[in-house]
Amino acid sequence: MAASSARKPRTSAAERDARASVIATAREMSRRGLSPGRSGNVSCRWGEGLLITPSGMPYEDLEPADVVHLDPDGRVAAGHRKPSSEWHLHRAVYAARPDRTAIVHAHSLHAVVLACAHRPIPAFHYMVAVAGGIDIPCVPYATFGTESLARHVAGGLTARDACLMAHHGQVALGRSLSAALELAAEVETLAEQYVKVLALGVPKLLSEVEMRDVLARFKGYGQRAQG
Repeated sequence: MAASSARKPRTSAAERDARASVIATAREMSRRGLSPGRSGNVSCRWGEGLLITPSGMPYEDLEPADVVHLDPDGRVAAGHRKPSSEWHLHRAVYAARPDRTAIVHAHSLHAVVLACAHRPIPAFHYMVAVAGGIDIPCVPYATFGTESLARHVAGGLTARDACLMAHHGQVALGRSLSAALELAAEVETLAEQYVKVLALGVPKLLSEVEMRDVLARFKGYGQRAQG
């Protein structure tokens, strides 16, 4: 039987819900202007593998069956869609960060501006700590869809929940799809603010001591201190 006509395995209600959530997150990413057109991609951890948006399809046209399941070795079942070209990146990040379950990769405007200038986002504002550290790094350039880029990004996210990718865009992680999307939006806001601060001259930065204090305070911020 040809691969295109192979019967697709039946999915559980939980998996269908997860696929729908991936689509909803991708559509919201686009609606917010975080990734124009068909750019960017979204995934969530699923079992030992992951569910990821397909390559080159408009988000508004996606159905749950279009979301691609990759097994732990990066294989796609016969008859399924082609996954996003950045599936290597997603798989590498999940391997590096077993504590995170969702990834949003976006080409948001100001994050791209800084990434093309090879500029990380330093501690110009205390909210930079929202990504889990004293800065938001910019990892080196590598061609999209390659193992080299996947290694750069996974390395940049070992101690951060977000990073910029030189000449490319941004990646944000979360314990849920909504958390990853929220962080991607915050990274873009910070990037826009930093671009505007740079226009005024050399920015004044918060000290590492102050940022460590902010990070400690963030652990108990809002509802995080609740059971």
